[in-house]
Amino acid sequence: MKRFVFSPAHFAAAVAALLVSYGSSAVIIFQAAQTFGATDAQITSWFTIIGLVCGVLTLGLSVRYRAPVMMAWCTPGAALMVGMHGISLNEAVAGFIFAGAAMLLVSAAGWFDRLVRLIPGSLAAAMLAGILINFGSRVFTAMQGQTVLVLLMLATYLLSKIRMPRYSILLMLLVGFGYAASAGLLDWQQLQWRAPVLEWVPPEFHIGHIISVGVPLFIASLATQNVPGMAIMRSYGYDTPAKPLINSSAAATVLFAPFGAFMVNLAAISAAICMGSDVDKDPQRRYLANIWLGVMYLGLGAAGGMVVALFAALPAELLAALAGIAIFGTLQANLLGAWQDEATREASLVTLLASASGMTLLGIGSAFWGLLMGVAVYHLNKKTAR
Repeated sequence: MKRFVFSPAHFAAAVAALLVSYGSSAVIIFQAAQTFGATDAQITSWFTIIGLVCGVLTLGLSVRYRAPVMMAWCTPGAALMVGMHGISLNEAVAGFIFAGAAMLLVSAAGWFDRLVRLIPGSLAAAMLAGILINFGSRVFTAMQGQTVLVLLMLATYLLSKIRMPRYSILLMLLVGFGYAASAGLLDWQQLQWRAPVLEWVPPEFHIGHIISVGVPLFIASLATQNVPGMAIMRSYGYDTPAKPLINSSAAATVLFAPFGAFMVNLAAISAAICMGSDVDKDPQRRYLANIWLGVMYLGLGAAGGMVVALFAALPAELLAALAGIAIFGTLQANLLGAWQDEATREASLVTLLASASGMTLLGIGSAFWGLLMGVAVYHLNKKTAR
């Protein structure tokens, strides 16, 4: 029974992980759903299902393996989707199912490590950076409409990163919300109780849109979530087998994508918050923080309607600034990753520029073409160098 004796440190770590996870991504998920034309009820369904699914998986897997397993959603994948236009929600759901099925196939067949080696990490980083550059630049276009609001949020983020980096996103949101309230920019009528909703959206299969949504989402989840997620667990000494973790999250994506679980996978950076010695001196008891985390996930899933109500009440400029600034760290990491290998820099440049272009060829979006062209340049340069 000693294993289930919780401490304040377990609770504090869970709260911090939850704030970092939701604080940096909730607005991006909200905007991704809007991009595909989702209704308020459908957006509520997204937040309800991802909270419930991630809560159940985090709880179940952490207890099963006595390890701090944190499941989450693919924030870089959500950011990729914000830039996609001309795709209906039904067609996007088909892409989500494809991405989850591809991840399940790769994991179940034992191809996980081999596929990672086929796609250089620098090119996956360049693809993400290409999309995120456009996403992050919206901070400064939003500054045209609400200069003081966006400048306050940007200054709060930059200053709080010096002393309180874990809470910089939350502090930025509070400052932005406070200014918006004092300036009369909030739509108070939206701030009312909304019950959690689960709404089924039947998939519509359009091959071009499946590739446009599914392939970049699969690559983003593989390269930025599942691979680093497992690496972080290994770095803290946890030898939990990868296959059941990836299988369960991928299967959950396939099953619950029509409700809004666009891509469930291992958490990466936020997962490390529950793995350090400050959580518990005994590494075998740190998973207790994830039990708290799973319960909190379930609570936020049940409050999915209130999350949507909050974002619906905020001005568009605040949402653009919050989402854009929230991906600064991810964008910086991917830009550095894109140029770290001298042998792939030209291929990374092609990938980044093509992905950032927003072009559509044969009904397929720029992220896919950017990665495809970059891989082609990479192998061409590799061949001529021999």
